[in-house]
Amino acid sequence: MEKESEKKGYVFHADTDAFGTVKIANDVVAMIAGLAATEVDGVGAMVGNITNELMGKVGMKKQSKGVHVDILDRTVSVDLAVTLQYGFNIPTTCKKLQEKVKNAIETMTGLDVSEVNIRIVGIKMADGK
Repeated sequence: MEKESEKKGYVFHADTDAFGTVKIANDVVAMIAGLAATEVDGVGAMVGNITNELMGKVGMKKQSKGVHVDILDRTVSVDLAVTLQYGFNIPTTCKKLQEKVKNAIETMTGLDVSEVNIRIVGIKMADGK
């Protein structure tokens, strides 16, 4: 018994014996995806829009940078914008990235992930090159 809320999030309706409802904001799911993505070997960084980049330079880092999440009928669609590290196989790294993000979201939220789309926006060279 769940439904999508009108304020960008997901509401789990509790059973009649429970104390209330649980609401998961889209930003929370985006944060989970962003943190999981940065744990994958070969991912250099998440890349956000210009506002996120400017805020990061003044010390306000947002963990959901480069992540867009849509939740509809208990199903999550994720779009990631990443920079990969030079020397890693792109298809293999992206497959690991998709699996890691999907597993993290499903494990932590109980929602189903229908797709994890990746947009590679750059390659990060090793330091000193």
